[in-house]
Amino acid sequence: MTNAVDQPVFKSWVPEWGIRIIIFLVMLPSLGLFGLSMANSTAAAGFYGIEPPDVQFTMIVFYAAVASFYSFETRLFSYIDIKNYLILSTGLELITSYVCYATKDPIVLTIFRFLQGLGSCAATSICITLIFNRLQTERAREIGYSVFYCILLIISQLTTLVTAPMLDAVDYSALYKGIIYLYLPGSMLLYLVLNNVRLEKRMPLYQLDWASFVLYAAAICLLGFVLIYGQQYYWFADARITGAAIASALLFALYGLRQRSLKRPYLSFKVFKYRNYCTGALLLFVLYLCRGSLNVTSLFFTAVLGLDPLHLGIVLMANMAGIIVGVMISSRMTLTKRPMRWITLSGFLLMLIFHVWMTQMFTVQANLDEFIVPLMLHGLGAGLLMVPVILFMISAVPPALGKSASGMGVLVRFCGFCSSLACINYFADHSKTQHYTRFLQNLTTDNVLWGQRTAAYAGALQSKGLSNDAAAKAANGLVAKGMSTQLQIRFSMEYYQWIAVILVILLIFIALYPYFKKTLINTGNNAPSAVGG
Repeated sequence: MTNAVDQPVFKSWVPEWGIRIIIFLVMLPSLGLFGLSMANSTAAAGFYGIEPPDVQFTMIVFYAAVASFYSFETRLFSYIDIKNYLILSTGLELITSYVCYATKDPIVLTIFRFLQGLGSCAATSICITLIFNRLQTERAREIGYSVFYCILLIISQLTTLVTAPMLDAVDYSALYKGIIYLYLPGSMLLYLVLNNVRLEKRMPLYQLDWASFVLYAAAICLLGFVLIYGQQYYWFADARITGAAIASALLFALYGLRQRSLKRPYLSFKVFKYRNYCTGALLLFVLYLCRGSLNVTSLFFTAVLGLDPLHLGIVLMANMAGIIVGVMISSRMTLTKRPMRWITLSGFLLMLIFHVWMTQMFTVQANLDEFIVPLMLHGLGAGLLMVPVILFMISAVPPALGKSASGMGVLVRFCGFCSSLACINYFADHSKTQHYTRFLQNLTTDNVLWGQRTAAYAGALQSKGLSNDAAAKAANGLVAKGMSTQLQIRFSMEYYQWIAVILVILLIFIALYPYFKKTLINTGNNAPSAVGG
């Protein structure tokens, strides 16, 4: 066994373009698993016989596995040579994907989605290490980060677009079977072109901190449970939510106390002692709130405008285009050392424009072409912000805390993602209930508008041949459907107004915050792990 310093990582006959394609073939299905649960939550819920929040929770446990396994995975990666590590990670991904394909038990699905997250973390770590070991200059590394995070930003929309035609022909579980077929070619090719080397100095596996891993994973899984199911169970009025919240807080406290007694902490909370790291964490959290708000637009497209998943994916291509352009611009701005204040102001201002614009676009009838520009602006804002904010966070701490800063960055992303889902669930329930109650207060037997609308529907249906009784029942159903549509529109508008208020406050904070210049973005010495970003 030799180190990569003594022997090339790849076989000499493999061209550089071939190496890049093979790494991409391995990385794409690993990242695709992030968005698989959310590709079509209705189809997933129908196939497994569960509710949409249960589908969301399978995504949460996957994310929790990635967030908690990061530090542990780095120890395993330094000990095992890369070819054997590739076999282990690929084997875990294939086995878990097959179980997710074969089972219809939601408990088994949730458990193996967590294990799948561990495999995805390991596989992605291999790919990112191989990529960045070949990028020596600051420009090359910045471009590398931009490409990776660009893929991460568009993977959800891309998964929706790619899986939509498949779900018209096969059951939802077949998507996991497709992941297996995607994994095999790239993994086999990568194994063939790799030399038997170790990319990092070998560290023995003594004192593996299993306890910290279990505490951390359990704490964030319970946190995700509280945020996803809180509104469904009326938050702390339910014993399950209360118990999960208390258990999560206790586990985080035990984890923090344990880290203080360890010579080498699993992931240290000391990173939050640095002002600019906390500032970056705030920016990243709000960014994920804004990214999550795109789900409201997607729900509007499907519930109000009646788009199927395929056409939804096509419309969201405008958002993907914006992300790609935004990442390219942010990469250039970072390399030319543009002030962090201007980058963040530009990105969040675009987000604000999107949310304000969309409040005027939520109507019963709309031309899809009118949504292209605002969707591009949302993508442009996300692309501008993602890489600079993450690099700003990592650069704000000393090199000794780089691993912890990167790992805690995943926790911030996880919290932002879960909080976005929780806020959407809360506002959807609260807003719709509020407006529905107001509607019922004005609904009486002598309500003129109600009578006119039902009479118009009944008359139109009778002209098509329906009997009087059937037409009356159908007319009431059509009015109820129209009311449901209006409730969805009002919720969408109010949620975006709430996000817009948050963005205005954040923009004022960014404009007045005096410490941005104290952190210089560095892509060389203290660069983030792609998994940990």
